Amino acid sequence: MVMDMGGEEVNTGCEENTEASGPSLLILEKLAQVTTGPGVYLMKDGENRILYVGKAKNLRRRLASYFQRMDRHPVKTGVLVAKIADFDTILTESENEALLLESTLIKRHRPRYNVILKDDKQYPFLRLDLSHPFPNLTVVRRIQKDHARYFGPFSSGGAVRETLKLVNRTFRLRTCKDTVMKGRSRPCLNYQMGVCIGACCKEVDTDAYRRNVREAVLVLKGKTPVLLTKLQREMKKAALAQNFEKAAEIRDKLFALERTRESQVVVATDLVDRDILGRAEVPGMGIFTLMRVRSGLLVDTRHFAFRETLADPGEQIASFIRQYYPEQPQPPREILVPEDLEDREALSEALNTWTGKKVTITRPLRGEKVKLLEWAKSNAEKELEERMALRQGDEAVLETLAAKLGMGGLPHRIECFDNANISGQNPVTGMVVFIDGRPDKNQYRRYKIRHVPEQDDYAYMNESLRRRFAAEKLEGPLPDLLLVDGGKGQLNIAIEVLKDMGVFGSFHVAAIAKMDTEKGESEDKIFIPGRMNPVNFGKDPQALFLLMRIRDEAHKTAVGFHRKQRNKSTLHSRLDGAPGVGPKRKAALLSHFGSFKKLLAAPVEDISSVDGFSPQSARRLYEFLHSSELAEAGFKGIGVTGEDV
Repeated sequence: MVMDMGGEEVNTGCEENTEASGPSLLILEKLAQVTTGPGVYLMKDGENRILYVGKAKNLRRRLASYFQRMDRHPVKTGVLVAKIADFDTILTESENEALLLESTLIKRHRPRYNVILKDDKQYPFLRLDLSHPFPNLTVVRRIQKDHARYFGPFSSGGAVRETLKLVNRTFRLRTCKDTVMKGRSRPCLNYQMGVCIGACCKEVDTDAYRRNVREAVLVLKGKTPVLLTKLQREMKKAALAQNFEKAAEIRDKLFALERTRESQVVVATDLVDRDILGRAEVPGMGIFTLMRVRSGLLVDTRHFAFRETLADPGEQIASFIRQYYPEQPQPPREILVPEDLEDREALSEALNTWTGKKVTITRPLRGEKVKLLEWAKSNAEKELEERMALRQGDEAVLETLAAKLGMGGLPHRIECFDNANISGQNPVTGMVVFIDGRPDKNQYRRYKIRHVPEQDDYAYMNESLRRRFAAEKLEGPLPDLLLVDGGKGQLNIAIEVLKDMGVFGSFHVAAIAKMDTEKGESEDKIFIPGRMNPVNFGKDPQALFLLMRIRDEAHKTAVGFHRKQRNKSTLHSRLDGAPGVGPKRKAALLSHFGSFKKLLAAPVEDISSVDGFSPQSARRLYEFLHSSELAEAGFKGIGVTGEDV
């Protein structure tokens, strides 16, 4: 026992632990000073890195639970707790404040043992800008605070395209962009096919169009049954009034919507909008499965992976809810969870604040809802089983690669560099990162070459590697394997740089070169230091294919970045001397058109829609761009494609 500042005894559990497995003296001393109030705690390792961020109603009790009877922790938890060398606490006025502060700190520090959702991609949404007189739906990947309405997320690009096609055709919404609509002089093909109302150049009743938009919104919100009932009444009313043309139009809508509804699965009879959360976990990986039910119909199922964590199942689920729902434009009325949540009421209040709607978090114990939770859990277990099988396959490839390259351990982190330029113009380098054989795009880096005046691929690689491994600016952990594109020459440059930077020997290095078919080569070549001939992969091509895939990803990243820089410099240089076009207007044109080629092809009306341009200034710019001398130079400057890089 240790006495705290107020005289109370705190059971630290040190009597039941050996010195090797028990908490350190520093932790025991700090634990004795911890308050019993609410707050946030930050667990740290011996190098002062934050391992875990948590919150508690009673900080003393929560922290003591980690260090009491450490020999009775599950094996995984015991291993993680043993890494804790220190902790800090931050007191808050209430549990709600602790909840909000914990979320902020997790986003800022992304601790190793917190639940950090990874769903591997940015899911698409549909955006509807109701401020426009004739709103249309567009596909976006991020939600902006722009007062538009967002629907989704959709599970894939194919799913969002199918939904968009159905809604546009059923309710005859326009598909053209605002700039195209503004300059169009005759109706598009969709109007001639009868699937667009023709708002671009026909006199269209705004109220009628808005009515179609409202009906589309009901479908996108999952309220198709409500809309079907409404349309059936309207069809009967139109038929009784002998307005058969309108009745037939409504009938076609009903048929389209009924076909869509038939393909959906009915999972609940109460028609309540709810999300069902399932969870499965094995050492090293866990899966959350989220099943979205709207008006009793299952509309989407998504899976989110997370790594091992110090949190118990209830804390994991609470962390998921805090990360996922603040970004969702259409929260459900109810969230079904498979565990009791310690902070359920505080979390519900926070959700109400974040979403602006009342959301109930429920753990059912009997009835239909329990079966829904079991369904979600079985889906999570199936997804986890499939991902673990893929991981085992990835590990087998990494083991083969390590053996072929003479590595002592698996190459968990592989970094690859590749250059891109055209005749020395806008040279760049792309760096990609693969973790356990999978790309981690959050860690990609792109370098603009600053100090090489002439075209020199070796010098480009030299500069990029020096910037990557500079001790004072070291970006992220060192790789297990560094791969450079370009064969022996680039390998020698990499070795020279790594020796100068003092990191040679800290990790393995290899270079990849394309096969030379004229010499009869049948596969790409991998070179490593101290070996004259390329590595022979023989009957194990999967390891070589992995390196080729990493090289291709680095090439794509470098070329994409180069193209962006080229478009930017081309647009700016071609606009030098344009009347009334300064830095701000250049930036606005670049943001709007993206390239000089698109600007050159744009009519005056499109240019005038750019911020800062009046019809008069747009006309002056248009005339400047289409003067014979500049137009000729402009088209010559655009003749290079990405494949030439």
